[in-house]
Amino acid sequence: MEHRAHARVEDRIRTGKDTGLRNLPFHAYTANACWLELALTAADLLTWSQALCFTGTLARTEPATYRYQILHTAGLLVRTARGRYLRLDTDWPWAHQLATAFDRLRTAPWPAT
Repeated sequence: MEHRAHARVEDRIRTGKDTGLRNLPFHAYTANACWLELALTAADLLTWSQALCFTGTLARTEPATYRYQILHTAGLLVRTARGRYLRLDTDWPWAHQLATAFDRLRTAPWPAT
């Protein structure tokens, strides 16, 4: 059990490095602090989007694979009088998974504000 917990920590460190923590690009401390916050926010958004929207292999992919398969998908957001639609390229191999992810987000039981 302890071994798997350590492996999860290493997975998060690798994800952090892939989302901008590999190196700090500035000389100033405050600029690097801002970069660190943005990189951690990117890692959190990636993790939460995988956890909430996807199942199977897309829920556990590395950031580079996730960017290629999901974030680089060509699509068009269309707003009509009856609603909003996402038009995806039907030839894209992961178009169905992305459409399902949007449906899961839209129908999620969000708390009322």
